[in-house]
Amino acid sequence: MSTLLFVTAHPLDEAKSMSMAAGKAFMEAYREANPRDEIIHIDLYKEYIPHIDSDVFSGWEKLRSGSSVDQLSPEEQRKVSRLEQLVDQFVAADKYVFVTPMWNFSFPPVMKAYIDALCVVGKTFRYTEQGPVGLLTNKKALHIQARGGVYSEGPAAQIEMGHRYLETIMRFFGISSLEGLFIEGHAQFPDRAQEIKESGIARAREVAKSF
Repeated sequence: MSTLLFVTAHPLDEAKSMSMAAGKAFMEAYREANPRDEIIHIDLYKEYIPHIDSDVFSGWEKLRSGSSVDQLSPEEQRKVSRLEQLVDQFVAADKYVFVTPMWNFSFPPVMKAYIDALCVVGKTFRYTEQGPVGLLTNKKALHIQARGGVYSEGPAAQIEMGHRYLETIMRFFGISSLEGLFIEGHAQFPDRAQEIKESGIARAREVAKSF
């Protein structure tokens, strides 16, 4: 039995979002193919995802200096404890699915805040004399993203930064397998929008069967 972490970073639901519609189709097919797996859904627009701010830095510094958690201020405790929960949850999972829209060539800022919570030395990576080494080997990830234009090829590929950033972070963690499932061009080609959506949903169902 595996644990799959299903992370959505979209303020809309599947009725209004192509990426969320494809994500829902993926999960339905995945559950059917893997009935014994545990699936944990994290909705980044509903979960508390602390930003790394002065409270977090001061809390970490106090802990490094030997203070216990109960010696931190209430805000330091709340934020530092939540960040630890998020990274521990991520480390414990075997597979990851990220569902995002493309916003301004990337993804929503709440996704970046979540990634920041995961970049913890000793948990997702460690430092060596040869440089940082990822600790999450033998895991796999999928990124489902709807894009109004076409960014997987052609001139616009050079300005796509969301999937490339996520791919870099996954490699940094030691996760060498990150698939991309992109639903592209529905704004650029509005006459084909429904066809593009249906194709994306169908591909999501197929990918789920072997993920």
